This record gives sequence, structure tokens and C-alpha cells, in this order.
Amino acid sequence: MSGITSRLQQSQPYALGLFRVVVGLLFLSHGAAKLFGVLGGADGSGATVPSGTWPFWYAAVIELVGGALVLVGLGTRTAAFVSSGAMAYAYFKMHQPEGLFPIQNGGEAAALFSWAMLLLIFTGPGALALDGLFKSREPETARSRTTVAA
Repeated sequence: MSGITSRLQQSQPYALGLFRVVVGLLFLSHGAAKLFGVLGGADGSGATVPSGTWPFWYAAVIELVGGALVLVGLGTRTAAFVSSGAMAYAYFKMHQPEGLFPIQNGGEAAALFSWAMLLLIFTGPGALALDGLFKSREPETARSRTTVAA
């Protein structure tokens, strides 16, 4: 058993990176649909949300930009924080008044995105993220300080 556990542990950053990419792509797709009318649009008929409308247009911008940043792994924790909060707001403000459970109120996507983004806040981007490129460019002294502090 420990051999399997060891291999799983070694693969964890890559699984997390793949999770981040998929969540970011799906989240970005929701924003693109609402802002540009692609992929079925905001209501499934190719429509877009009117520019500047609260909260729909702002949520769509957060979905597009936050999803893109999470997808490529740039500013992942910050983008995930804003995105998670936006989806929590969407769930409690728009969906939860319609019923207690997400299956009743149509809020499954908002709930899942909120929790997925919350997970990325705590785990970070995983492997193959642009955040890693900038982290490796830190001066040697900053890296050694971080290692000692950890």
C-alpha cells in the first residue's frame, strides 16, 4: 500500500494542476457565454447580459477574468478568492431564496464553483502554473528565507 500512496503523493501537484485547469476553463466558459453570447449565451439562446447590469454583468466579468487567471495559474489564490466569493454571493442571493438545497434552486454550479475555488485558495495552483515561473525568479536570498521560515 505504501508504494501506491507514495506514487499518488508524487502525482498530487499534477492532479491539482489538472483540476485547476479544468475548473478555470469551465468558469471562463460561463463568463464568455454571458458576455459574448458564445456557447449558447447567457440564457441558452445566444443572448448576452446587458453591459454594467448588477450583478449579472459583473459576475460574468469575474467568471471570464477569474477563470482565465485560474486556468493559466497566474495569481491563482487571489483569483480563486474573488471567484469563490462571487459564486457564494450568487448562490445565497440568487439561488438559495428559491429553495434550501442546490438541487431545488438551480444553484449547483454556483455552489460547486464556490467550493472548488475555495479549495484552490488553500492548495495553490499545483503544477504547470504561471505562478511557478515567477516564483522561480525570486532572488536566492528570498527563496532561502522562505525555506527557513517554513
